[in-house]
Amino acid sequence: MLSDKVKELITRSRIVSFDWQEYPEPLVAKFQQADDEGRYLTDADIAAIKGIAPNLNDGLIQGKILRDNVNEIVSNARAVVLDANPGITEPGGGLYPPARAEACWRDFWHFLRCISYGVSGRRIDYTSDRGLKYMEQLYQELEVPLSAMILGLEQLKVFSLKHFEDSQTEQLEPYFDRLTTSMSQFSTLN
Repeated sequence: MLSDKVKELITRSRIVSFDWQEYPEPLVAKFQQADDEGRYLTDADIAAIKGIAPNLNDGLIQGKILRDNVNEIVSNARAVVLDANPGITEPGGGLYPPARAEACWRDFWHFLRCISYGVSGRRIDYTSDRGLKYMEQLYQELEVPLSAMILGLEQLKVFSLKHFEDSQTEQLEPYFDRLTTSMSQFSTLN
């Protein structure tokens, strides 16, 4: 059972900011709606955004690749985290009981979703400092094993970039690094 404090932190820990003032409001609204609904951009969203800002075509294609491969990417990242942290899902481990581990893997899915918004919108500055501060408090409150989460973020990058040509990976790395660097600065109890 989650405390009221944890429930409040969950609602406030929205890590994406759409303060993208140089973009038309209808374009930003498509991203905001997807984030509000906790989902990746749909093909209809992508088509609408392309209609508003054709210059985002390459980013939207790359974001769609992340979306279409999210389950494989998260599964591979999870496997690395589990291999590197034997016993983490066992009694006494940082991701025990199983519901706690599932929340971690769900976070990986959502982290990649947020990264995909940055990629799609060509905004490396897609993160919200305020939302990340609340996430830091949430992770402290829940005693989330931060080192495992950071490893997971690093692996999301590794396995995501395998879906792109070498010529694209250097361009995409900063979107992943943005979130990893921010979360690496969290102070934790573990």
